[in-house]
Amino acid sequence: MKKKSMLADWLHLTKPRILQLNLIATFGGFWLASEWVINESLLLWTLLGTVLTMASACVVNNVWDYKLDRKMNRTKDRPLAEGRLKLAYVVLYAFVLGIAGETILFWKVNTLCGWLGLLGMFVYIVIYTMWLKRTSTWSTAVGGVSGAMPPVIGYCAITNQLDAGAFLLFLLLFLWQPAHFWSLAIRRVEEYKAAGYPLLPVKKGIRRTNLQMIPYVVLLVPTVILMYVLQYSGVIFLIVSLIGSVLWLWHTVRGITKSQNDRWAKTNFFISVNYLMIVFVIMILDTAGRSF
Repeated sequence: MKKKSMLADWLHLTKPRILQLNLIATFGGFWLASEWVINESLLLWTLLGTVLTMASACVVNNVWDYKLDRKMNRTKDRPLAEGRLKLAYVVLYAFVLGIAGETILFWKVNTLCGWLGLLGMFVYIVIYTMWLKRTSTWSTAVGGVSGAMPPVIGYCAITNQLDAGAFLLFLLLFLWQPAHFWSLAIRRVEEYKAAGYPLLPVKKGIRRTNLQMIPYVVLLVPTVILMYVLQYSGVIFLIVSLIGSVLWLWHTVRGITKSQNDRWAKTNFFISVNYLMIVFVIMILDTAGRSF
């Protein structure tokens, strides 16, 4: 029972839910560039390299934040926060994951994907975790750069170049993240305040956060339209993505007038997670106009 619990702790450090979304995004980017002509071996190496690289960054995030995690109900039971794992071993774990992930990306995928992985790690660990997360309300927006890397890595595994398709995939994830995360932050605003994180709802208030979400969701609309216009996906993707974007925008705008912020934020967070998964699934199925 203890062995199983310890294994769960090591897995928990990698933030599996984040990794799950990263894998879906990486797969979507790979499939978009492949247009149903799949190199299975390259796909597996790309997914493995990406997930190990992102897992390393998540473990470092746990290392850097474990003292502050103790101050929040949502995070106080994390393995490092409760002292269930030794810090030195966790640091080594992060190092091994990162080396393994980057070795795979550089050696088995291509150099561009390796550098994109390093860029994602640098932004998440240094810019977001070590700097902005403790000092600025811009942490969420700037940190979105790292979260937008997985689909670009998947796409560039095939193309080995940064083109319009890579840029649109980057935009899709980059624009999705602030409204997604701020929905969670609104629900936990008192916890983040107690922990000392200067997030937007903590420093500027919930109404200001609601307002600042709107431009990000609005810009998803031209992003998905351009993916169709530039023939990166088909009409079914366009229709489903537009409906999803408009529904999410409608609910986000409603947050301005809602007094029950917790209930609204919970629903908005739920919408954001399902929006991303549905959009990427449809993008895969409808790649380059091929609908099924």
